[in-house]
Amino acid sequence: MVLPALFTILFSLFVSTQCARLSPEQQAALAAEGYYRHLLAGEYEQFLQGRVGSDSLPDSYREQLLTGYRQFMAQQQEKHDGITAVSVSNVRTDSLDHYTSVFLLLCYGDSTQEEIVVPMVEHNGSWRMK
Repeated sequence: MVLPALFTILFSLFVSTQCARLSPEQQAALAAEGYYRHLLAGEYEQFLQGRVGSDSLPDSYREQLLTGYRQFMAQQQEKHDGITAVSVSNVRTDSLDHYTSVFLLLCYGDSTQEEIVVPMVEHNGSWRMK
């Protein structure tokens, strides 16, 4: 598990040094991709920390969400030989609703792909999943 921890540290350093040069859309995209990389690595707590309001969830609900993430990944393993990669395919900002939609491409082990939309909001200086 040293590799995922190293990735997290390097990702955080990269984001902190690059954020001044990146547009808000690029920052949101990097954050969304990073959160989903945590999910793929089985780092469910770090994935959950990427959600707005995750720091104030009741313990019972937090455990339900973490269990749901584990079940989701097990289901993807069974149906598609797992999710092997995630990448950003597009980003759009909706100025009326004040959030940024990050389109992520999930690549599966059975060579299929799926595009998902992750709504992101800036919260206390960092981008979080809505």
